[in-house]
Amino acid sequence: MPVLIVGACAGPLSTLDTAGPASHDVATLWWVMLAGAAMLTLLVLALLLLAFLPRSRPAKSGTRLWVGWLGVAMPGAVLTALLGYALMLGEGSIAHPVPGPVVVEATGHQWYWTFRQPGSNGAIATRGVLHIPAGRPVDVRVGSADVIHSFWVPRLGGKMDAIPGQINILRIKADKPGMFEGQCAEFCGLNHAANRFRVIVHDAGGWARFQREGGR
Repeated sequence: MPVLIVGACAGPLSTLDTAGPASHDVATLWWVMLAGAAMLTLLVLALLLLAFLPRSRPAKSGTRLWVGWLGVAMPGAVLTALLGYALMLGEGSIAHPVPGPVVVEATGHQWYWTFRQPGSNGAIATRGVLHIPAGRPVDVRVGSADVIHSFWVPRLGGKMDAIPGQINILRIKADKPGMFEGQCAEFCGLNHAANRFRVIVHDAGGWARFQREGGR
């Protein structure tokens, strides 16, 4: 069991093997939520254990402590803290505009993805591969050509739905050059499982070359 748990923390589609600030925030929130869930689980198990222990008739003050404070107030405080932390992460990493982001149009299809972005010699269109620079914020304008899809690169950020007739913006950023796997995270038809793409993150020289030559 420990081997399976550790193995889930890595891999091309792991949300915990982070490679950018947005995905790091998602992973941090996951760990915080796990800690909160563990606290509530331990509380429930402790109360269950106490229920089976022999005891004299509880006083009203004891009932107020277990039911009022530990049964209602404590879970409420934990859930409120988790919600506040999630909102703080979202406000800090997504909501605020940043100067000079790279803007990419990502369009989901049955069953592939196309990408379009400015280049030195005009717009660059690619299919199945998204090219971005390392160390710069990228605003992905997510749309759909047919049904609802969902753009997701687990190691670079969270999910964003691709809805027909609507554009949703997802900000991602890669810490260093590399190749990352992406996939559609919303069931979109029979070949949904094969609706995947790759993200190639370039260093400064590679990005300048891609801007000049496109996908060639």
